[in-house]
Amino acid sequence: MLKLQKAAVLAAVVLMFPLGGSVAQDNEQHSETYRQLKLFGDVFERVRTDYVEEATDEELIESAIQGMLSHLDPHSSYLNEKSFKDMRVQTRGEFGGLGIEVTMENGYVKVVSPIDDTPAFRAGVEAGDFITHLDGEAVQGLTLAEAVERMRGLVNTDLKVTIRREGVDPFDLVITRDVIKVRSVRSRIEGDVGYVRVTSFNEQSTPGVENAIKDIKKELGESMVGLVLDLRNNPGGLLTEAISISDAFLEQGEIVSTRGRESEDTQRYNARSGDLVDGLPIVVLINGGSASASEIVAGALQDHRRAIILGTKSFGKGSVQTIIPLAGHGAMRLTTARYFTPSGGSIQAKGIVPDIEVEQARLEEVNNGPQRSEADLRGALANPGTSGGGADSQPSTSEAPAAEEEAEPVDYQLSRAVDLLRGLSLFSERSTN
Repeated sequence: MLKLQKAAVLAAVVLMFPLGGSVAQDNEQHSETYRQLKLFGDVFERVRTDYVEEATDEELIESAIQGMLSHLDPHSSYLNEKSFKDMRVQTRGEFGGLGIEVTMENGYVKVVSPIDDTPAFRAGVEAGDFITHLDGEAVQGLTLAEAVERMRGLVNTDLKVTIRREGVDPFDLVITRDVIKVRSVRSRIEGDVGYVRVTSFNEQSTPGVENAIKDIKKELGESMVGLVLDLRNNPGGLLTEAISISDAFLEQGEIVSTRGRESEDTQRYNARSGDLVDGLPIVVLINGGSASASEIVAGALQDHRRAIILGTKSFGKGSVQTIIPLAGHGAMRLTTARYFTPSGGSIQAKGIVPDIEVEQARLEEVNNGPQRSEADLRGALANPGTSGGGADSQPSTSEAPAAEEEAEPVDYQLSRAVDLLRGLSLFSERSTN
């Protein structure tokens, strides 16, 4: 019976290796393949019969597949039926969990970015954090899929997450799980500048951007001087959405190309005419949490000089994962190609370097006390455009200003982006006068 099962396992794996090429080369390759498969069969049989605790054939095969895929790179993995279902729900914009996009690095779970307005975001999880323990149990030794599965759970249940962050001692956060409903696009007005934030690229992203810009243009009208497209801490998502959002601001040209192992696998995606903001200047905000699809958009707009990229270098995930359904057994996520920007540069492990590097900072006003000016000097000449004399006619400025209520923290990178757009608008107006 065991020999029959072993033979069945070998036969199933052999089917994955098609015939082709020269006969001698094929024979040599197949001979080595059979030797390796025999090794796998021997280990499978020994574990199945002699391991201290009984393990099902399904568990062993699934673990073997997971190990094979996860060994290739951090983004290839096996999705069982439940994980596959969860992934499809997530791309539609709603899923359960803590609200973080993660990857695996050096055996730990690394946070690519927290999703806005989710339990993890509100608890203070930051891009670049490493999760070392879940409810006191180390994550080392777990696959990424297993770690994600443990982070998911029933709504309103707590999970203690141990965080390792650069510059501080490890600390614990207790996060209450919730249904994560991702509103992938938010927008508002910053004076005469439109602001659109895209938090992820799901099926709702392109319509969300189109509606947001339509509302901004309706409110600002001719007074709109530019647009800030905020992709900070956006972990990516669907390639189709990244292409369509890039296309929304480009009149022509290549948006992105994907190149696989074989030259015939290369695909190029080009823009069609039409610009949602009618040529107004754009500033794109990125940081270390901007990954994958975010980098495609930033790279396309940067290479075509359609936008100024401001912030800090992006994450550098420049690989394409293809979801391959496996009949009755979930799916496999396999890295099949790399992304390249229109200029031919690879995003992988390099990221998008901003045109203007601006670190996030906390601003504090410095009160130097009452300041004297020319108008305060006795006998100062009056401005010819005003009535009255010099210092004797000026109101006293010796009183200290009244204390103001504590203001909301200033988003320094956004402030720089808005100032830049206003400066470009002023320069453009003066050039045309």
